[in-house]
Amino acid sequence: MTENIEKKRSNPFYEDYGTPHYTVPFDKIQTADYEEAFLEGIRRDDEEIDKIVNDPEEATFENTIARVDLEKGEHYYDLLDRVSNVFSCMLSAETNDELDTLAQKLSPILTKHSNDVSLNKQLFERVKYVYEHHRELTPEEQMLLEKSYDGFVRNGALLDTAGKERLRKLTEEASMLALQFSQNLLKETKAYELHITDEQLLDGLPETAKNSAAQTAREREKEGWIFTLDFPSFNPFMTYSTQRELRKQMYMARNTECTHDNSENNLDICKRLVNLRREIAQLLGFETYADYVLKHRMAGNVDHVYQLLNELIDAYKPTAVNEVKEVEALARKLEGEDFNMMPWDFSYYSHKLQIEKYDLDAEMLRPYFELSNVIKGVFGLATKLYGISFKPNAEIPVYHPDVKAYEVYDEDGSFLAVLYADFYPRKGKQGGAWMTEFKGQWIDQKGRNSRPHVSLVMNFTKPTADKPALLTLSEVETFLHEFGHSLHGMFANTRFESLSGTNVWWDFVELPSQFMENYAVERAFLRTFAFHYQTGEPIPDELIMRIVKSRNFMAAYACMRQVSFGLLDMAYYTQKEPFDEAIIPFEKKAWKKAILLEQLPDTCMTVQFSHIMAGGYAAGYYSYKWAEVLDADAFSVFKKQGIFDRKTAQSFRDNILSKGGTEHPMTLYKRFRGQEPTIDALLERNGIRRDKWREPCRASANAKVKQMLNAKVEQTSRQNKC
Repeated sequence: MTENIEKKRSNPFYEDYGTPHYTVPFDKIQTADYEEAFLEGIRRDDEEIDKIVNDPEEATFENTIARVDLEKGEHYYDLLDRVSNVFSCMLSAETNDELDTLAQKLSPILTKHSNDVSLNKQLFERVKYVYEHHRELTPEEQMLLEKSYDGFVRNGALLDTAGKERLRKLTEEASMLALQFSQNLLKETKAYELHITDEQLLDGLPETAKNSAAQTAREREKEGWIFTLDFPSFNPFMTYSTQRELRKQMYMARNTECTHDNSENNLDICKRLVNLRREIAQLLGFETYADYVLKHRMAGNVDHVYQLLNELIDAYKPTAVNEVKEVEALARKLEGEDFNMMPWDFSYYSHKLQIEKYDLDAEMLRPYFELSNVIKGVFGLATKLYGISFKPNAEIPVYHPDVKAYEVYDEDGSFLAVLYADFYPRKGKQGGAWMTEFKGQWIDQKGRNSRPHVSLVMNFTKPTADKPALLTLSEVETFLHEFGHSLHGMFANTRFESLSGTNVWWDFVELPSQFMENYAVERAFLRTFAFHYQTGEPIPDELIMRIVKSRNFMAAYACMRQVSFGLLDMAYYTQKEPFDEAIIPFEKKAWKKAILLEQLPDTCMTVQFSHIMAGGYAAGYYSYKWAEVLDADAFSVFKKQGIFDRKTAQSFRDNILSKGGTEHPMTLYKRFRGQEPTIDALLERNGIRRDKWREPCRASANAKVKQMLNAKVEQTSRQNKC
């Protein structure tokens, strides 16, 4: 009888994975494993904390701050980290109803555990003692100590009992609502389809868009063509379709997501999230949530952020207004003087203007950007710059057949990282593009360097039955952007995981990613991979010249769009009193001075603005513009020395990419650059004529940039830049 008893299955999270480089065994994980591993991970965490707080020895850096890190082995890492990293990645890249339900169940449990740690009085007392009585520390140790101590303070360690209990309730509710926000948005996005059965209604659309839509229809077992709100489907439709009513339908579907009278409505969730974060900040002694966030940002305070955004408006809006007028003029020329351009017309007619001015169309470039060649180009760029190489390994388990896993090796042949690449949209995948990690990097107490497992996730145009995946230039830029984040993770070389890779101040994290985008229009780079997928012919020099000349097409408009998002973000998170305004009219008022197109009464960005509601960018969306001066300034060094210059690249790797958050961002940047950044490179890149600037004004602007980026009292924006 004993022989017939089935051996109890072991939870794969508990064991040595037994996979190449100890990568996640996705093929062995079942949904039930997550909850069991989470609960066991919490139990082990509590056990470890009990050991720390009950340690009879005097609190030291080693036995209190770095204890967990020092006990890590080369391939072991904390169970809770192990399961959390996998689960959070799956919720974004490959979720389903079962995982979503589990996430809702686990969210309050995990938030409670996090609060139990940060509000543990005995643990904080030991941390505080080390903070006040530590030995001489290395810069990295000092940074970890400060981060640890301040983390406790910023999470309520100094509150009284009533305050701590209030904080628990606020954070648990905020965590749950942020999760609900994301799940609602994903469901709304994936639920919509524009189903076309009359081929005449495809007029104007390129073959790539039609073929992709036909494939989507086949996958859904329907006739005809299906267009969705995923970017690779939505964007070509809005750019090329001659069917104005259908463009309107698509536009309104996209811009009214999560506003409908159904269970996916996010309006009340957004209002509550704003209030919860305001209450949390005020409970912790800050006037607004933005004040709370910006204390640990390069910007330093709210005034500096608004200076940045306002100076961008002053610098860019006149040009942006003229850009919109140009589009409107062309639309009237084509459609008649009484034509009234609406938001769903802008992409369509601005595309026609681009063709008229530069004879350039995104579809002209697709044949030269076949995905496998782009991969070779991007990976090859990293090889040219840093000497690293990429080797596919089909033995590494993946979470979906679309995903490819690569081993990354350093120039000396040593193993550097695992890189997962996930390129296409699908039902259970959030829109957009991002980099994340299944495992961070650290150096254990025996000096062994445990290397990271990095994931690169995007939503690119899918291959069809008769064509491979052909990308747009914009998608190539997205690839480079996220790959820049990946390099930041893969080059991590720090002692402590919590300071490695992208664990840097939020308004510094975009430097490595935006830096890489500069290569997208460099002839020498394009020549390494941009070959016609059918003929093998390299992209013509004349076409490259058109790309370069059109680089700043609608740049001011795009800048104002980003500024409008920054204004909206700050409007919500600088609230001092309970927020009770209706979301839609509030939004339209908040970003009005940066808006260039007519605002429609029913549309709403807030309810789908994942960055600031559920993605960690609350009171931080300005970071994308903040980082521009840094990336332009950094790339100017490469332009001077050679865009593939190994010595310059090694300096960038050694001083920025490998250092993570071990020192102040400006310290790291100046170590690479030899000086503080200026706006000059950005002026040149954006085509701003120097004779439009009086030299005293430029000098003053550069001085302001230095102040701003150092988070000094007088900062004003590098944005004077353009």
